[in-house]
Amino acid sequence: MEKPGGNRIDHKFKVLKERGEQALIVYVMAGDPDLETTSRLVLELERQGVDLIELGVPFSDPVADGPEIQAAGQRSLASGTTLRRVLGLVGDLRRHTEIPLLLMTYYNPLLRYGLERFAEDSSAAGVDGIIVPDLPMEESGPLGNALQDREVALVPLVAPTTPRERVTRLAASGGGFIYCVSRTGVTGTAGRVEDGLAGYLESIRQCTDRPLAVGFGISGPEHAAQAARYADGVIVGSAVVRLAASYDGYPAGRIAEVGRFVGGIKQALRAT
Repeated sequence: MEKPGGNRIDHKFKVLKERGEQALIVYVMAGDPDLETTSRLVLELERQGVDLIELGVPFSDPVADGPEIQAAGQRSLASGTTLRRVLGLVGDLRRHTEIPLLLMTYYNPLLRYGLERFAEDSSAAGVDGIIVPDLPMEESGPLGNALQDREVALVPLVAPTTPRERVTRLAASGGGFIYCVSRTGVTGTAGRVEDGLAGYLESIRQCTDRPLAVGFGISGPEHAAQAARYADGVIVGSAVVRLAASYDGYPAGRIAEVGRFVGGIKQALRAT
């Protein structure tokens, strides 16, 4: 399927802005418990109103991930999931959906795959964006250039500790949206939205006109609605992964329960 008006990420944020809505971005670990279940889950998430989906690529040393996503990655690796198979999953999904799909991966699997080859295969499969939490901006040129040539966004991450000058450079070098890490540390749910979020996001807005999406610590409808007052999108990951892992009646029960959970978050965003 062809990308409508360029990159699907840009198109989605444009449509949501016209509607006055914030994006709901959901992370799932590809291959947990298997790729077939992941495919069904993606389609259910879209049905429940999710706007963009991050597919986690399992890796043995996930330095940015908290315990829920680390455990999901280990289960995925045990089931035989590889980067190549995740790209195959995206290609299969493109027969059924135009929802923007991003891969969240670490740099080592991309180096092993080959950056040019990875960029080519990602574009051919229908990937819209790549998030690489352990890739410093200073070393991102080869991957960024390869992806840019194929209209695949390399999404930059910024944190509360990122200096303003560096935010400007990150925004200029990346694409899609700005992944705003809400706190220092690893992924995982938080008890509340961090104090100072409004000022943090406002400082980033002064550096770029790209959409801002907040991640790390969004655990449910209330937290999502709080963050959405200041952001263009919210990212929910660990809460979804934990719910999916704890539900005994998978895959059918797991998919339905996760769908209801994210549907509630989307309703909260629409009411914000």
